[in-house]
Amino acid sequence: MKRFCLWLSIMMVSTFVVGAPSVTVLERDGVSNEVPLLDNRFRIDHKVDKISLLFFRRPGSPAVVLVQPDGSKIYATHALRDETLQWYDEVSFDLIVISNPTPGPWQVIGNIRPDSRVMVVGDIELNVEPLPPLVFRGETLKVTGKVTNDGKPIKIGYFRDVVSLVVDFVSTNNDNYDNFGAGTQSVTEFKDDGRDFDERPMDGVFTGEFKLTFPAGEWRPEFHVETPLVKRKVVAQPILLSEPPFDYELTLSDNVEFDHELMIKIDNQTVEPESVIFQGKIFYPNGEEQPFATEAHNRLYRVLPIKNYDWGRYSVELSAFGENINGREFMATLPMYKFEIERPIEKVPELAQPTPVVLLPEPDPEPEVNTTLVVSVIVVGNIFILLIGWLAIRVLLQNKPIKLKLKLPSFKFKKNEPEEGVENKDEKIKSDKNGSKNDKSGDILNLSMTDD
Repeated sequence: MKRFCLWLSIMMVSTFVVGAPSVTVLERDGVSNEVPLLDNRFRIDHKVDKISLLFFRRPGSPAVVLVQPDGSKIYATHALRDETLQWYDEVSFDLIVISNPTPGPWQVIGNIRPDSRVMVVGDIELNVEPLPPLVFRGETLKVTGKVTNDGKPIKIGYFRDVVSLVVDFVSTNNDNYDNFGAGTQSVTEFKDDGRDFDERPMDGVFTGEFKLTFPAGEWRPEFHVETPLVKRKVVAQPILLSEPPFDYELTLSDNVEFDHELMIKIDNQTVEPESVIFQGKIFYPNGEEQPFATEAHNRLYRVLPIKNYDWGRYSVELSAFGENINGREFMATLPMYKFEIERPIEKVPELAQPTPVVLLPEPDPEPEVNTTLVVSVIVVGNIFILLIGWLAIRVLLQNKPIKLKLKLPSFKFKKNEPEEGVENKDEKIKSDKNGSKNDKSGDILNLSMTDD
C-alpha cells in the first residue's frame, strides 16, 4: 500500500455553543476532526496555537466572514496584509489557517451548506492499492484510494471538492521497450461522486479508472494529491505494460458461399485459455454490423466466422475478458483488426483479328515555291494591266492620240579630206539633194501622228 502524509497544521480545536447561556468546551483529543455547526458558531480553546478550518458553502457564493470573540470581523482580503492568516477562497469552500487565534466563541457568516461542519485539517493521508504486476495494453484497471485526516476516514462528502487525486504514468525511457521517450501519460483522477467505477458517493473513498491505451513498455506510476495548501506526490515502483497476449490468423474464402475465418490465438504463458471470452462487432463493406461473442473452452484459439461479402474493407472490434496466470480477472479493449479484399479485375473479351493495312508509298514532296518571284510577277502583271487600261481609255473613250517624242542623239562625224576633185564633187551633189549642210533640222526625226 502506497501511503504518504501531507502535513498541513498541528492544531487543537474546541466547539461549540448549544444555544444556552453557558458554552461547553470540547477539547480535541485526536479522535474527532470535524464538528457540526449550530447557528454557525464554534469555540476555540486557549491552548490552540494554530488552527486550520474548512467551511463548505454553496458553489459560487461569496467567501465567508469570521467574527472573533471581541466582535471584530475577519475577511478573506485580510490575508493579503496579515501574516498570521492564510485564506484559500475556492468555488465551494473556504480553507482558513489562523496562527494564535483569539480564544473564545467564534461565529461564521456566509451561505454555508446546511449539513456543513467545521473541519479541522490535520495529517492528510492517501492509501492507494498497489497496481498489479502484470497488465496488458488496452486493459482497464480499477484502483481505489482512501483519504484520511489524522488517521480517520473523512466522512464529509464535500471534501472531494478540496482534494484532487491524479494518476500519471511516466516512461522510464528504457530503450529496450517501445515507450522510449514517450513522456508522461495522465490517465485518471480519483472521484468520490458515485459515478463510473465509484461504488458509493461521498464516503471518503476515491475510485479511479485506468485505461491503458498508451504504448507498451516500462512505466512508473505517480499519484498526486493536491490541496489549496500544498501538493505532494507518491512515486510507485515501475511496472511493465505488455502487449495483449493474442495473435491473429486470417483465412480467406475463394467461394462466396463460404465464410472467411479469423483465428484468434491465445498465449497460455500469460493467461488461462479456458477463461478467455471475446466479444465485439464485425463491420462489413456494405455497411452491415454484426455483434458476436465467443464461448470459453480450453483450446488455445477461437475461430470467428466472417461472412464473405466479396471485395471491400472489413473491420473487427474486439474486447477480451479472462484471467491471467496470477489469478487476476482482466478486461481489455484490443486494437481494431482490419483487412481488405481487392476488387477483382474484369476480363475483357478478345477483339477480332484486324484486317492488314496496305501501306501506300508516300507521294513526292511538292516543289518549294519561290515567294519573291511570285510576288514580282504579280506586281509586273498588275502594272501592265493598268497601262493597257489607261491606253484604252485615252484612245477609245477620250479620242486622244498617243504622241511619242523621241529625241535622238546627234552624231558628229569627222570629215576626211577628200581626195582629188571627184570626191568633192560627189559631196556637193549630195549636199544639193539633201539641202544645206548647215540645216540642222535634218537631224530631228518627227514621229508625230497627224490627226488624219
